[in-house]
Amino acid sequence: MKITSVDTFVVDFYRTNLVIVRVSTDEGISGLGEATLEGKERAVQGAIAELAEAVTGLDPTRVSGTIHELARDWYWRGGPVIMTALSSLEMALWDISARDLDVPVSRLFGGSTRDRVRAYANGWFSGAATPEDYAAAAARTVATGFRGLKWDPFENYDLVITSRQLDRVLAQIDAVRSAVGPDVELFIEGHGRFDVHHAIKIAREIAQFDPVWFEEPCPPDNLDALVDVRRASPVPIAAGERWFGRQGFVPALARQAVDFVQPDVTHAGGLAELAFISTLAATSYVGFAPHNPSGPLSTAATLQLGASLPNFRYLEIMATDVPWRPDITNERLTLTADGDLLVPACVGLGIELDLEEIARHPFTPHPMRLFDDAVYDIRPQDERSFFNLGADE
Repeated sequence: MKITSVDTFVVDFYRTNLVIVRVSTDEGISGLGEATLEGKERAVQGAIAELAEAVTGLDPTRVSGTIHELARDWYWRGGPVIMTALSSLEMALWDISARDLDVPVSRLFGGSTRDRVRAYANGWFSGAATPEDYAAAAARTVATGFRGLKWDPFENYDLVITSRQLDRVLAQIDAVRSAVGPDVELFIEGHGRFDVHHAIKIAREIAQFDPVWFEEPCPPDNLDALVDVRRASPVPIAAGERWFGRQGFVPALARQAVDFVQPDVTHAGGLAELAFISTLAATSYVGFAPHNPSGPLSTAATLQLGASLPNFRYLEIMATDVPWRPDITNERLTLTADGDLLVPACVGLGIELDLEEIARHPFTPHPMRLFDDAVYDIRPQDERSFFNLGADE
């Protein structure tokens, strides 16, 4: 079997653009990957085009060797564009290998250890502005079956937070906690906003609400700062969605900077690299909870890892998304009534594309709004769920 072509498809997804990669072979088996990078989609497409020239004619089942050689032969290493391009290609090659063997991708990573993973919802707060809005949205989301909620309550704050601003944040978290009760898990997102002093101040204040973690409390490019926050924080610290490959995680684990690592399968190097990082995390008794607010291929790949990796703790997933998400692929997921997402029975990653529907939603620029828009991630009002919510097993 030989690779004959590598194609990309870009889909408007309101908050970003999905970049889907298809690797085709001379035996008619194709594999899919995802290269969605929050912005810089055209740069990623260019990087994938260069990879396509390098891999055409190669055996797609030679996954580890091919990815190693591509990473080695690129003079520049790491970074979001290169690593996202490599990750998407690696994902597609595993998809081809599993389809060739007529097995799910999880079989290639040791087989299943479970048939479901604990999920928490992102994006459930769309359109909320007041504490009461957040409380109502949280109650609606929990009623569908989710038992975990994540959100960023910090508006557009940059490094510092005033006492009045912190009071507003605490009122919002209190409203959500009161609405959903003590048994629903809360995950507080920081998006790398704060300096050490203010991150510690926030962590001490939010501890009263018993969150699972405080995520990315300070910018991702200063490990010393993260170590200082983690040592002083009464709340567990999570980070890693903007780290690339094992080189980004080994120092953090060695210095005990985190309680949970959050590599993203579309950025950190692909499935095999995430499996390796999970093993590193296990040696430090650190939870493994991949970042995944992304599209169907990222979710499918992360679910396959969730099935096979023993220390997999949480799956992040959007509670609802753009109206056309259910239309661009055959993705159909099931959330149980007690908050677990079932791992689909599938061959490969189990995802097929609808190219006609994809073509209806072309690339649209979406600037990130973390620091210049107080209302983050507001989507169209006709957003749709793309899986069965609150279903019985």
